[in-house]
Amino acid sequence: MLTVEPAARQRASGRRIALALAGGGPLGAFYQLGCLHALAECTQGLNLSELEGYVGVSSGAIIAASLANGITTTEMVRLFFVDDDAGPYPLTPGTLMRPAFEEYLERAARIPGLVAQVMKGLLDPQRQNWAAVLSPLLRAIPTGVFDNRPFEQYLRRILSAEGRSNDFRRLRTLLRIIATDLNTGTEVRFGEKGYDHVPISEAIRASTALPGLYTPVRFEGHTYVDGALLRTVHASLVLDNGADLVISVNPLVTFDASRSRRRQPHDLADDGLTTVLSQTFRALIQSRMQVGMAAYRDRYPHSDRMLFEPDRDDDVMFFTNVFRYVERRRLANHAYQQTRRDLLAHADALTPLLQRHGVSLRFDRLTDAARTVDACVTSVPCGTVTTTELSDTLSRLSRWIAAR
Repeated sequence: MLTVEPAARQRASGRRIALALAGGGPLGAFYQLGCLHALAECTQGLNLSELEGYVGVSSGAIIAASLANGITTTEMVRLFFVDDDAGPYPLTPGTLMRPAFEEYLERAARIPGLVAQVMKGLLDPQRQNWAAVLSPLLRAIPTGVFDNRPFEQYLRRILSAEGRSNDFRRLRTLLRIIATDLNTGTEVRFGEKGYDHVPISEAIRASTALPGLYTPVRFEGHTYVDGALLRTVHASLVLDNGADLVISVNPLVTFDASRSRRRQPHDLADDGLTTVLSQTFRALIQSRMQVGMAAYRDRYPHSDRMLFEPDRDDDVMFFTNVFRYVERRRLANHAYQQTRRDLLAHADALTPLLQRHGVSLRFDRLTDAARTVDACVTSVPCGTVTTTELSDTLSRLSRWIAAR
């Protein structure tokens, strides 16, 4: 689903393009990559790795930071979707989903003391409230299932390679990564003054710490969790920087079971607690995003906006198990094809809007039914460390020459 919002009043320049990416866990990251890869392939004059600015929340921070470092969507597809043992930076299930063993042990060590508190409560004749008596045991529940430190180390290796930087202050463009300070409930904008000394990979680790899925991230006396808890897209950060066109991607929308394409209409409550929580979380995210996007019309009348989202009846995006690592390529391909269809369906409205920013649609690629995300994995040999590094180096060299 593509929403196109032309500027109410156009500016003379019109060439400053920025990207704002929302969160959505592993599922959201692969959806955004597929979506942006389609956008990059099917447009002329739009270089997603050389934009005016980037803002990312949660999984969107991963994609935003990669693009801000000059890593193209093609390079990201090769990084994330080649075989686990191929390439210089193999991405394995353990990188994304290592159990939080230290958290488990730390919580388990509390159990004897907590049990003693419960026993003391049981022996107190004045206390008849069983919920209050047993409540201390809740502190033995781990704060997350997984530890995202391995993924931070993985990102650190990629962003520290030659020609890239893991330092906000060394980037040639604006990058903002959003997290939430757990103890104050306030938004933290990594990359802004006072927070620009934090390594980009560490900022991403904080921003992707989705409560319940990953343990909170502690450093420099603060505890951080997912940046999507307060706002969703944060496009205002690049709009305030003067962006003429902001492209946003939001992978999480509420699911309309009555319009399901592949399943008979049914009550989502029948699918259990995880489905109910998923729909609830999506509803909260989407409602906040709609309020924010509506406010942009009045606050930024000179800026064009494009918002990519899954369709409300998209079974794939709602029912895919985010813990199934093997689904990553299917999700990216799904988003890739949907984005191409959306671009083609909105071509009449998009053509004049994109022309104002020096961008045009490539109809030969939009109408090519044989195109897939997998094509860029197999089109260039990438089965060895040497060939992958050579391909990446040549891509960076081409961008350096073009910039001069």
